[in-house]
Amino acid sequence: MDKFDRCKKLFQNDFDKLQKVNILILGVGGVGGVALDCLYRSGINNITIIDFDKFDITNFNRQIGSEAIGEFKVEVLAKKYPGIKPICKKIDMQFLNSFDFDKFDYIIDAIDDIKIKVELIVRFYKKLISSGGSAKRIDPFKIEYKDIFQTYNDPFLKKIRQELKKKKFNKKFKVVFSTEEPICNEMGSFIGVSASFGLKLCAICIKKVIS
Repeated sequence: MDKFDRCKKLFQNDFDKLQKVNILILGVGGVGGVALDCLYRSGINNITIIDFDKFDITNFNRQIGSEAIGEFKVEVLAKKYPGIKPICKKIDMQFLNSFDFDKFDYIIDAIDDIKIKVELIVRFYKKLISSGGSAKRIDPFKIEYKDIFQTYNDPFLKKIRQELKKKKFNKKFKVVFSTEEPICNEMGSFIGVSASFGLKLCAICIKKVIS
């Protein structure tokens, strides 16, 4: 019996697909970090994570590895999840234009930069799995996965939609988002929601791989 015994019983012949797929995770905070944990524990070997942030004390309420205050997130997570590939770089336009995205089967987008997220959607919508805003909410049962132009109650995604329309983007592209109205003005957060976003991203990715 091995550590993936239960996964193999569930996925059966499809487990080999999980072992071979190559996944990129952009942003490993409250959402991306949980997506990483989920994918890793499900038997996916080839995972690359990119983030430039260090853990801050305010991350403690929702982020895996946040006990390591002041350390780079990707370096901490690389120790926690042996075998993953950490890249400590800022995800900006220069990075987008120089990085090789082609080698990845799927890209999980858990970043909160509007300009970069829009570019990711336009360029890689066929293999991109994106998250909307998880902050300011407390109800994980209101998380959905639907076309970005059908989302609501998410001011962040509203800005994304506006920018996509300016670029005349009219492809079908689904995102993970919450229908719950934000319940505070500041960036309050609850792990019950942010972690559920991450788990949802992971589940969607796995379903795409085995289908």
